[in-house]
Amino acid sequence: MKKFLSEFKEFAMRGNVVDMAVGVIIGGAFGKIVTSLVNDIIMPGIGVLTGGANFSEFKYVIQKGVTQGEEVITPEVAITWGSFVQTVFDFLIIAFCIFVAIKAINKLKKAPEAAPEPEAPAGPTQEELLAEIRDLLKAEARDKK
Repeated sequence: MKKFLSEFKEFAMRGNVVDMAVGVIIGGAFGKIVTSLVNDIIMPGIGVLTGGANFSEFKYVIQKGVTQGEEVITPEVAITWGSFVQTVFDFLIIAFCIFVAIKAINKLKKAPEAAPEPEAPAGPTQEELLAEIRDLLKAEARDKK
């Protein structure tokens, strides 16, 4: 059991798991912000353009509900296509916001500049090599005498 718990601790404390958890939490909060943007700012404007219609209320009733006073005998059966349109708008705006955020992050993140390669030490020139050979030959000739 101790081995199992230590393996779990090692797994949970890995950087990727923690990063993923932070991403999920921030993503949930970001989703709420975008939902509020859509519901509270964008959709009222679209509602004005469409004559004050609220998309989430649009539906196609297949079978009307039966009520008796305040009591619902048979609930209404409807295809709530307006809610679907609202969800599609949510998705498109979230996707656009994520695209813009990633594009901005990538722009801020500079590609690491390659470290300049150290210059190889300059070797001797041809004249220097020839002079060295000449001096060696002279020294060898003196030693032979």
